[in-house]
Amino acid sequence: MLLILRRTAVFVAIVLGFALLAAAAARAATRDRDIVAFSGFAPGTIVVKTGERSLYYVLDEQRALRFPVGVGRSGKTWTGNAQVEGKFMRPAWAPPQEIRHDHPSLPEVIPGGAANNPMGEAALTLRGGEYAIHGTNRPQSIGGFVSYGCIRMYNRDIVELYRLVAVGTPVIVER
Repeated sequence: MLLILRRTAVFVAIVLGFALLAAAAARAATRDRDIVAFSGFAPGTIVVKTGERSLYYVLDEQRALRFPVGVGRSGKTWTGNAQVEGKFMRPAWAPPQEIRHDHPSLPEVIPGGAANNPMGEAALTLRGGEYAIHGTNRPQSIGGFVSYGCIRMYNRDIVELYRLVAVGTPVIVER
């Protein structure tokens, strides 16, 4: 009987330990994105502020969901209006000519889901596929001026944004 009680106690301790770890991970996964005061844009619009390295998904006339992002490096940033033209989960990636020139050892196409695929878990394409809001295989790059013009998000965040938006969603990129 004592052995059963000890095993039960150990089992309960292990389950509680995993529950605490899961709670800590969930907290860490949401610490960078918040619902914030935000106005001046129509609900359902994506607004990227490159200087802040933040992406806002406008919820209503007074609030937005804010996500940290990585944006274009010096000389690669862009501003203007676009719209979501395509939605892709675990997309394959063919490096554009400019990136291929800078990194000649890259393969012609990197399969979706591959560890070296920089598109991450999902992508929202913009401007004829020239740019995208996408996940990343380099989460340490979020918060920096790091890309060739694409907007990088943590994979958990792009999956959430992917769920919220539709093809045709307006995107505004500002400095």
